[in-house]
Amino acid sequence: MGSLETERTTTGWAARDPSGVLSPYTYTLRNTGPEDVFIKVIYCGICHTDLHQAKNDLGMSNYPMVPGHEVVGEVLEVGSQVTKFRVGEIVGVGCIVGCCRNCRPCNTDNEQYCNKKIWSYNDVYTDGKPTQGGFAASMVADQKFVVKIPDGMAAEQVAPLLCAGVTVYSPLKHFGLMESGLRGGILGLGGVGHMGVKIAKAMGHHVTVISSSDKKKVEALEHLGADDYVVSSDAESMQKIADSLDYIIDTVPVFHPLEPYLSLLKLDGKLILTGVINTPLQFVTPMVMLGRKVITGSFIGSMKETEEMLDFCKERDLNSMIEVVKMDYINTAMERLEKNDVRYRFVVDVAGSKLE
Repeated sequence: MGSLETERTTTGWAARDPSGVLSPYTYTLRNTGPEDVFIKVIYCGICHTDLHQAKNDLGMSNYPMVPGHEVVGEVLEVGSQVTKFRVGEIVGVGCIVGCCRNCRPCNTDNEQYCNKKIWSYNDVYTDGKPTQGGFAASMVADQKFVVKIPDGMAAEQVAPLLCAGVTVYSPLKHFGLMESGLRGGILGLGGVGHMGVKIAKAMGHHVTVISSSDKKKVEALEHLGADDYVVSSDAESMQKIADSLDYIIDTVPVFHPLEPYLSLLKLDGKLILTGVINTPLQFVTPMVMLGRKVITGSFIGSMKETEEMLDFCKERDLNSMIEVVKMDYINTAMERLEKNDVRYRFVVDVAGSKLE
């Protein structure tokens, strides 16, 4: 198993400033401990949050920063107290790599809501070292925040599930929206949205995609299996589905009005916000009061939910629609992501890339 006492170096691609431009960066991995897993990164998805963080859109970025929180890799080494994983297994790491383990969220399998959670990157670990993400050759993670990838699932397809997939699965489960026959809306058809369609359809829901244009209509209906497609600026089409939806999963990561979508919800319907937006959203209270509607939010999912979601996707043969790129394409991919020019998730072939 080898010694876990010595520090290792690895190379990733880091942003150095708010330009968000990534370039090779060699750094030291934190010391590994008895419950740690040393992972060779194989694939890593690119999430819109990576763009926000690299460009300091949220005003909390620290540089140099290696993004990436949809990590799939191979276990190279495990600590002496690791019981969940063995060398050679394919595993995943998502958005968080630490929590306090003592608060109510931690004690109820909701560790993603721990106030002391530690992000996969752009954070500081318990040893005082900065955390760095999956746009790198390797990483070290506590076994609690590592999941086994079910046998038979393609590594590159799984990567986006670790953020985009569980971001949809978690609120559907938490709010009791997994029963067949519900009518749901998916607002925005990007990385999270396209998985929302697939997962909701697999649960037996009637799914309406709501988008700002008809550019993705054919793909939504024919390739993703949505039942209906509505352009949000088409007043007549929006009126036709007024008061008809049990829920809307709002995946849009930029400012947008909420009122047009609140009108689509039936009594007790839920508008579930999952996009990270750094400007205030507005609505008039009667839109919520006169239908007992709920505006709520949901953030990724717990480790338990991530495991459940992976099993759910395997059982139903669900995968993400991706465009695989090499690391030397990463800056172009980020530019395209900013323009929403991807169907529907970029995944970096890290193991197959020249990183230095």
